[in-house]
Amino acid sequence: MTRSLSVLFLCIALVAIALPSTAAGADDEAAIKAAALDYLMGWYTGDPERMERALHPDLAKRIVRVDPEGKWDRVDSMSALTLVQYTRKGYGKKVPVEERQADITVLDHFGNAAVVKAVARDWVDYLQIGKVNGEWKIINVLWEMKPRPEKPEEKTDD
Repeated sequence: MTRSLSVLFLCIALVAIALPSTAAGADDEAAIKAAALDYLMGWYTGDPERMERALHPDLAKRIVRVDPEGKWDRVDSMSALTLVQYTRKGYGKKVPVEERQADITVLDHFGNAAVVKAVARDWVDYLQIGKVNGEWKIINVLWEMKPRPEKPEEKTDD
């Protein structure tokens, strides 16, 4: 009996190894990256349909705002609708084409959940992306602004 159970567990293990993994399929990886790219490039090109395609309607995009004097911190939020409206207004189109950064890194992916780092010219986003009704959608974003480079002061001749 013990030998039969051992053989059974060995067979189950071999079948599990042979089956395709649900943890990280190549098609899912490409679709996850495509959602993140639609998000960034939709912003840069002012394409609200592309932005909307990337977002789940219940999206919550948040940033921690820190008081430089350390007196207060707060969390500001943005909805999918607000982000689509800002995209429609063309705020992202103000970034010159040669300065548009869209670096996408899938940090982790398992089943219907993924975490992606998206680096744009002015900010870094940590995206939580979920597979909803067969499509990968950005559900949550925690983001941070990049430090702005200081502009050299103009010299005056005295």
